Amino acid sequence: MTTRVPQERRRRRPTRSGVVLSEDLIVETALRLIGEHGQEALSVRRLGAALDCDPSALYRYFRNTDDLLLAIADRIIGDAMEGFAPGPDWTAALREMALRVRAGYLAHPRAASMASYRVTRRDNEMRAVDTGVGLLLSAGFEPARAVRLYLAFIDTVLGHAAMDAAALALAAHQREADRQAWAEVYRAVRPETYPALATVHDELHTMADSSFEDAVDLLLAALAARAPAAAGRAVTPSDA
Repeated sequence: MTTRVPQERRRRRPTRSGVVLSEDLIVETALRLIGEHGQEALSVRRLGAALDCDPSALYRYFRNTDDLLLAIADRIIGDAMEGFAPGPDWTAALREMALRVRAGYLAHPRAASMASYRVTRRDNEMRAVDTGVGLLLSAGFEPARAVRLYLAFIDTVLGHAAMDAAALALAAHQREADRQAWAEVYRAVRPETYPALATVHDELHTMADSSFEDAVDLLLAALAARAPAAAGRAVTPSDA
């Protein structure tokens, strides 16, 4: 059963202050409120106050706050993938796709922690999945294998991106304390108790950095090594 609101229930109506409500405006406002106040901001009452409208008016556009959350997740995907045009190198295209997803989450770190594991059922996510699976098909993988490998790819990307976004959503003093822990606390451990840490103590400060690109590159190298074709052209809607 679809969670989308029928078109006839999404009539554009002005708020009390004269602003015309729309799906896009509600999503943009929700993203702003979540960015400012966190997950608790995703409520009909807060949105109604921010939009200067009766909270019940939001139900003309979304069935409930979960339906709105899925739209938010899809907006983040759409913004991240805007203008993405895969080239003939499928591994380079997947890498760019991964970097775009991470950038999209870092742009909305508090919303990312709520949305990264959801299935939006909407066009932006569908286009992104179609693009990613198409790139693996262009590399010569059989359909069933392409789907499973895309799942491994995107789960790796989303997991790391969500973790980076969650770290960014921490208060500044918390982020700094975590960073300093690697440079100071872990660096000062007793070698007889933690011999490996003592051996690499001058490098431990790098543990505060993101491993996102390293993880993506390792995964892409593994995919390339298993690909039936060394290179291929991405499958696009026009090829269908």
